[in-house]
Amino acid sequence: MIDQTIFALSSGAGIAGIAVFRLSGSAALSVLERLTGLSSPAVRYAHRVVVTHSETKEIIDDGLALYFPGPSSFTGEDVVELHLHGSRAVCSEMVSLLSAQPDVRLAEAGEFTRRAFDHGKLDLTAAEAL
Repeated sequence: MIDQTIFALSSGAGIAGIAVFRLSGSAALSVLERLTGLSSPAVRYAHRVVVTHSETKEIIDDGLALYFPGPSSFTGEDVVELHLHGSRAVCSEMVSLLSAQPDVRLAEAGEFTRRAFDHGKLDLTAAEAL
């Protein structure tokens, strides 16, 4: 379903100093606003944000958010990146929070690359190389 917004921990699994969560799709910007309150982010600019639980308003983490509008993004869709602390607690809570958002789901393996290919951002050779 290419109309669904997808997300993934793009920085890889395991304990790390920084965890990068990437969202791609039409709901990416609205998810950013719901989780951080940032409604009109500057394009390709790192904004300091506080991520809060949508319902309880509990603070999850303090980090950076970047917005890459389609069609000028890697996937050709609106893309949001959240650069947060890489603790297990933060990563686990973010996966839960993002999974609970309407029309948002965990990306399948290679799905960001497939969307880039589908939107003409990569040719087949480049997509296979990734």
